[in-house]
Amino acid sequence: MKLSVQGISKLYPGKVWGLKNFTLEVGSGILGLLGPNGAGKSTLMRILATITKPNSGMVTWNEIDILRSPNRLRAVLGYLPQDFGVYPNLNAIEFLEYIAAAKGLDRKAARERIQELLEVVNLTDARKRQLGSYSGGMKQRVGIAQALLNDPDLLIVDEPTAGLDPEERVRFRNLLSELSGDRIVILSTHIVSDVEACATLIALISRGQLITSALPEELLQSVEGKVWERVVGSAEVPALRQQYLTSSITHRSDGVHLRIVAEESPGAQAVAQTPTLEDAYLYWISGKPGETK
Repeated sequence: MKLSVQGISKLYPGKVWGLKNFTLEVGSGILGLLGPNGAGKSTLMRILATITKPNSGMVTWNEIDILRSPNRLRAVLGYLPQDFGVYPNLNAIEFLEYIAAAKGLDRKAARERIQELLEVVNLTDARKRQLGSYSGGMKQRVGIAQALLNDPDLLIVDEPTAGLDPEERVRFRNLLSELSGDRIVILSTHIVSDVEACATLIALISRGQLITSALPEELLQSVEGKVWERVVGSAEVPALRQQYLTSSITHRSDGVHLRIVAEESPGAQAVAQTPTLEDAYLYWISGKPGETK
């Protein structure tokens, strides 16, 4: 099972690049596509979901060119877009039956599949409630259920936890991990903790370009020895933030604790820290990893 993106570019009106020469190969597991808002994540997701066509480049699914033969991928694709909406007056069963019919699934098989999926997403007890009464997390679980109706080999979810409370986000991430198995799951997000919790491969994207792709442990290794903590007075903070890439600021009784990402120690009192994925993300997305500004 292999998804290959080769040199994809997308130019929008006004000469705005959504993607520029983007290349990536993905196998089974969960790919965390991580980048700031406006980085080009949703553009890539729409291209992979065969909704949008690029200006140039190639996308292949198991060696099949999906830009020329999109139906070959659509048959095994599940997609939860960022702007997924529901019909508020339908209940979960009615809504999923409607989506199954739209996908051309056999009616009897679809009914059995819907019952299975409602259990998977923990909505069996709420299956006859109108979707308009669902919480944001429950609606997202309905979204995952509709994406899984055809038991897809490729599951794409775009910013799935935006707007969810912490408990719902954890539940959603756990669900994605359980679903990965022998399929490709692409999780597009700007939330580092979502990727950290479940991704087996991470791709960092900024301004429409791939910055790097690596295993989570490889990203952490890339900032080993480059993360520091320095405790200073409040008056020193602005100057240090101008000079160094700062991943967090915490006010405590002994002063302001700055977490700094830099190639060399940012001062005699700086203490080396164990890196996190947030540190690695900032290190790579900053443009010139680890350098002072």
